[in-house]
Amino acid sequence: MSTGQLLSIEPQELQFPFELRKQISCSLNLSNKTDNYVAFKVKTTNPKKYCVRPNTGVVLPRSTCNVVVTMQAQKEAPTDMQCKDKFLLQSVVASPGATTKDITAEMFNKESGHNVEECKLRVVYVAPPRPPSPVREGSEEGSSPRASVSDNGSFNAAELTSARSLISKLTEEKNSAIQQNSKLQQELELLRREAKRNQSGIPFIYVFLVGLIGIILGYLLKRT
Repeated sequence: MSTGQLLSIEPQELQFPFELRKQISCSLNLSNKTDNYVAFKVKTTNPKKYCVRPNTGVVLPRSTCNVVVTMQAQKEAPTDMQCKDKFLLQSVVASPGATTKDITAEMFNKESGHNVEECKLRVVYVAPPRPPSPVREGSEEGSSPRASVSDNGSFNAAELTSARSLISKLTEEKNSAIQQNSKLQQELELLRREAKRNQSGIPFIYVFLVGLIGIILGYLLKRT
């Protein structure tokens, strides 16, 4: 909080959760600590990039005023997420009962002898809020927290463990299928060989028996 003699300004810097192609807003809270009417004016080094509502106004004695600063949607991310834009909030004592319509540029002219307080505010880009992770079924209260997603967008520890387990299971199933296929091919080859042996075995036995009978008959004929 910036504390001047006229206004207290909170926060000290404008924090925008940066996202491409999206308007982003943040607010300033101005608190009048005096019994006077205080006029304020907000300036920026990059007026085309920001919209300030209200950019001028009057804070009543012992009251507060909220100022909303909206950054226009950006097409490109800044280098290293750094921003050089600055804001200047000027405040000055106004006439009792003054309204926004009574504010003039001359009121904030120091050269005219007006006592103008100034507060410089810098712009900071922060990471956008992450959506909450869905609660998985079977989770128990009091269980140890899971590792969160890192800033560079990598998977968390639970997802990596699950992925590794799935890959290991698929690898085992693949190896098992290969072994089963090889075994089936070997059994099929054995069946083919046995079938060939059976087909060629019957004529061989027949020829052998015929030849054996012929030899016996020939031997008996010679003896007679």
